[in-house]
Amino acid sequence: MTDTAQRTDVLVHRSYLKADPEQVWAALTRSELTRRYGYAGAIDIDLRPGGSYRGYASEAMVGSGVDIVIVEGEITAVEPLRRLAMTWRMTADPAMAAEGPTRLTYEIGQDERGITTLTVTHDLTGAPQTAALVSGSVPGTGGGWAFVLSDLKSLLETGSGVAG
Repeated sequence: MTDTAQRTDVLVHRSYLKADPEQVWAALTRSELTRRYGYAGAIDIDLRPGGSYRGYASEAMVGSGVDIVIVEGEITAVEPLRRLAMTWRMTADPAMAAEGPTRLTYEIGQDERGITTLTVTHDLTGAPQTAALVSGSVPGTGGGWAFVLSDLKSLLETGSGVAG
């Protein structure tokens, strides 16, 4: 008997932040902030459905031979201060680029106590190499989403990230 069911890989991370939704939204959508946490790369983002998204390598990454554009995608949904959804394809690695786009969603809310929440859902179905990278299980590549979101939280709550 052959199993024809397709495996679904979805990573979900939720962070609780001492920051208002406007600060979280800005940190996700403005290059002057994306350069200060995670992998410290700039972004270009056209915040409308059908708009493009590009994530750029930091200066340190470019110096080690990584291509300038490392992630690209297309915006699929925008609700300012609440939700941003896009396709997301790692272009810096040919094998990951060949896997095709994955789906990434950021949701900003507040819990019953009024604490801001950021939920990141990354549907990695059909992209096992990308899944390994963003889960933080590829040695020498950082810590994936857990690292990026921890650094984002530190930046918004203290003014400096854990990596900087």
